[in-house]
This record gives sequence, structure tokens and C-alpha cells, in this order.
Amino acid sequence: MVSETRIEHDLLGEREVPARAYWGIHTLRALENFPISGLPVGRSRHLVRSLGLVKQAAARANRDLGLLAPAIASAIDQACAEVAAGTLDDQFVVDMIQGGAGTSTNMNANEVIANRALELLGRPFGDYRVVHPIEHVNRSQSTNDVYPTALRLAAIFGVRDLIASMAHLRGAFEARAFAFRDILKIGRTQLQDAVPMTLGQEFSAYAVMLAEDEARLGEALGLLREISLGATAIGTGINTDPAYAGAACRHLGQLTGERLVTSPNLVEATQDVGAFVQLSGILKRVAVKLSKSCNDLRLLSSGPQAGFNEIRLPPRAAGSSIMPGKVNPVIPEVVNQIAFEVIGNDLTITLAAEGGQLQLNAFEPVIAYSLHKSLTHLAAGCRTLADNCVSGIAANADLLAERVRTSVGLATALNPLLGYDKATEIATEALTSGRGVAELVLERGLMTAAELARALAPEALTGPRARADAPAGVPAGGAGSA
Repeated sequence: MVSETRIEHDLLGEREVPARAYWGIHTLRALENFPISGLPVGRSRHLVRSLGLVKQAAARANRDLGLLAPAIASAIDQACAEVAAGTLDDQFVVDMIQGGAGTSTNMNANEVIANRALELLGRPFGDYRVVHPIEHVNRSQSTNDVYPTALRLAAIFGVRDLIASMAHLRGAFEARAFAFRDILKIGRTQLQDAVPMTLGQEFSAYAVMLAEDEARLGEALGLLREISLGATAIGTGINTDPAYAGAACRHLGQLTGERLVTSPNLVEATQDVGAFVQLSGILKRVAVKLSKSCNDLRLLSSGPQAGFNEIRLPPRAAGSSIMPGKVNPVIPEVVNQIAFEVIGNDLTITLAAEGGQLQLNAFEPVIAYSLHKSLTHLAAGCRTLADNCVSGIAANADLLAERVRTSVGLATALNPLLGYDKATEIATEALTSGRGVAELVLERGLMTAAELARALAPEALTGPRARADAPAGVPAGGAGSA
């Protein structure tokens, strides 16, 4: 009978490990020590991919420098490629939140790669005399340069996914902005009626906010491309060949297609997590603005009878177990909640960065966990908001037109023509009498019907308007207060 376990040992003694597990004793101890979040490293595709690529680059550098025998280097290389491709994700079983500055994750990777390499060589699992997790797979490396480099790569991959998801959402807002380009409505400041605009202008602002943050995320990639492979324990490069850091960086760049560079000061790079703090700050900025946009969608669609009711969100689910016919804005609500989470994650990352001591930050695992959640949840939120909400929004055009017709906000448009005092009198009377601004202006003979029509034309109400007496080439100007 084939044994169901194998015996492995470490500095603490011997343990039985499942015979067909690619992971080993170090991973087993981590499973026992860190039952924390319930989220194994294998659930972070970007992180496992990154670990495989980092180990693959290291193996190739060690092979080039004659530090690994060609046959062993080849088997490790192939095993790493499989890790990067995702075929061994279920073997990355340690919890993402762990003590040890990521050592358990690094050892999980070392053991999986070693045992898969052994399998490729026709050797039994655990035959570490042939391929050893530390002596061979981890050669010229330390957790303290492997793990941060993998986190940077994972962040790069996550940022690219998020940028694509944000661009998808931006496209949905741009499409609605185009569809609503001719629909007039009343804008608001401090939740009070302000001046006319188009619904298209309102939606185009949401698209522009996303575009701005896509650019900020693109800028963050520059810092993430600075890696510390070759630093080993504290940045001095102990136990590495002088040519190793450059070779490993070159191979990793070729494997990833990224323009990676070795940090100019590896002692600084080993302890500094500033790139993650900056990225998290940008993710918080994305979350805040996205949540504000969702607040607007919920407010503009509120009602349908006792609220704004200016737009209609596509119904996605029954909204109540007691109120028949009720439909809630569930998609904006879930994106709001993602935003709240991301803002909290940013505080976690900030405190973890501040808590580092001397030559190493021991709290990178919670940084990795928090960034993973922020990046993946924001990307998913952008896509569900685009596909299940924004793309199906409809305008309540008749209601918007009526509100523009009866709004005292039209008095602002007449301010340059009638003067502030006269426009204020008209606005006040309109509010108290319930009559329209245009009606009162004509009744008082303050403007002709033709003059009023030109003054209240959509293009005049929703953009700059040149004065009739303005010198040629000089745009009209003005100032006002909200």
C-alpha cells in the first residue's frame, strides 16, 4: 500500500505531511499557526503568478552564473512556469495574513516548486537531496527580497486590471453622456437648485473623474517597477554572486514584459514600503470619487414618487420582503461599500508601513492582503457598476424639462441682461407665486419674446455666452458665488 503521508523535518523536528501534497513541513506549520483570514495565498492569482516568475528569474540567473546544475535549473524553471500559469494555485494554502514578514509564503512557494521539479525529474516527493526547497529553489534569495518583489509585481498586475475595469466604466458613463447630451436639467449646489445644465454634462463629469484616476494609477506603476532581488536578508546582498542582482532583474523583466530596475540602494529598498503606501492612497482617491458618483446616482434616482426621480436605474432585484413593488439601487450601494472597505484598507496599510522597524518591515503580509482586496474589489465594482447599472440608466426627460421650465434658476441666466436686483425680484416672485420666470419677465415687459428665447436657449443656459458688446477676440467673463 502507498503511504498516505511522508515524513519531513525542520529545525523544530519531524512531521507527517500528506504524501501527494506539493507543499511540505514549513507550509504545514504555517497552516497550524495562521488560521486568520481564511484567504489562502492561492486565491490571489496575481501573487502566485508573481512568486512563480520571481523564482523562475532567480533560477535562470543562478543557472547563468553556474550556481545551479543545468538539469536541476531546468526542472525548477519548468515548475516555476507552471506556478506562474496557475496550475498549482491549490497548493498555495498558507493564509495571506501571517507572521514572519512573508516567510511562510516564500517557503510555500519553495516547497511546491521543489516537489514539482522532483516529479518532473521522476523522483518522489520530499526527496530533497535532489532538489531542495532552500538549497536549490531559494538559492541567492531571502524572503526579504523575494516577497516584496512578488508583491510589487502582483500590484502591477492588479493595477493593470483595475485600469482596464475603470476604462470600461468610463466608457459606460461616456455613452450615457452622449445619449443625454440634449436633455436639459437643473443643476444643484448644496442640494439647492442652481442653474441649468444638461444631463450629459452631469454624466460626462463622472467619466472625466475616472480618467483622471486612471492616469494617477499609471503613474504609480513607475515606483512599483523598482525591485530588490539580490538584496537577500537586509539589503547587503550577502550570499549572492556580484552579478546575480542584475541577472535576476534582467530575466524577470523578460518574463514579465515590464521595464524593471534594481533599486539603487538595496538596504533602503528592503525596509521601505512607500510604493505601497502611495498606491493605496491612489486607490483611496479612486474609491472616494467612485463612491461620490454612486451617491449621486442613488440621489438622482430616488423616489420614484417622493424623491428626485430624474433618472431611472435598471431594476436588478426585488427591494423589499414587505413592501410590494419596491426596487432599490443595489449596484451603487455595493460599490459604496467597496469604497468604504478600500478607505479602511488604506488606514491598515498606513499603519503597517509606519510599524516597520530597522532593516525590515515585518507587516508586509497585511499590506499584501489589503492591497489584494482593494485592487480586486474595486475592479469588480467598476465592472458591475458599468454592466448592471450605468449602461441601462434612462432619463426622466419630461420631468426634467418641466423642472427647467418652472425653475427660478433661470433667473441666473437673465442676471447679465436684467441686472442682479431685477433678476432677484423675478426669482423671489416666482418662488412665492409659483409662476414661471419667463412668464413674469414677459408680463413685466422686461424683454421681448425673441430676446427671452435667445437668452434661454439651451446653448446659452449650459455654457459661456459672449456679450453682444464684447470687443472682437475677447471672451465674455464674469464671476459668481455658489
